[in-house]
Amino acid sequence: MTFTIQSKAFAPGEAVPRQHTGDGKDVSPALTWSGLPNGTKALALIMDDPDAPTPEPWVHWVIYGMPGELTGLPEGIATTTELSDPKGAFQGKNSWGTVGYRGPAPPKGHGVHHYHFKLYALDASLEMPAGLSKKDVLKRIQGHVLAQGELIGTYQR
Repeated sequence: MTFTIQSKAFAPGEAVPRQHTGDGKDVSPALTWSGLPNGTKALALIMDDPDAPTPEPWVHWVIYGMPGELTGLPEGIATTTELSDPKGAFQGKNSWGTVGYRGPAPPKGHGVHHYHFKLYALDASLEMPAGLSKKDVLKRIQGHVLAQGELIGTYQR
């Protein structure tokens, strides 16, 4: 099952605005979603770049423990491990080894990169500590994913 995730900052398949990239203010874009399945207890979001010249997709953002009734995230989520907005949510490590959102910053001249914002609707509020990696979050939510939504933006230098 899938649901819709979108941003007022960019349309699906379109360029992520500069302010949300490493070339700008590097703030997370506002996101909204709809059509979550009944029984959604928690949400997790992972943003990565499979076009990165690395063995694994480059991870830009890991946020989890969001309440299941949440319908979106505001622009500019704080870059801290524990969040008060959304209340109870945690952020994990990105590929830079820091916590929180880090926007698109592909190598210059490497062409168009695609940034996947993947939102997972979970059937349980899982006990997960702050600071987990993408790999750890995916392992812990395995067997609890009711549905997934995805928004893809692009960026190039």
